Amino acid sequence: MQFFLCVIGMVMIVEGVPYFAVPGKMKEMVQMIIRLEDTHLRKFGFGLMLIGLCLVYMGMESL
Repeated sequence: MQFFLCVIGMVMIVEGVPYFAVPGKMKEMVQMIIRLEDTHLRKFGFGLMLIGLCLVYMGMESL
């Protein structure tokens, strides 16, 4: 459980950096995302999940 909380905390830190560093650009990015079709967002999200899964797998293999 401690490891899980650390991972969630790190994800929140990484997710929060762009909003803190460049809030104006993030607003533009959100507006651009709103205009995208659902299929494009779904494919993008699936790609991110696959990359994340590969990173987790590589990280666990090195332990």
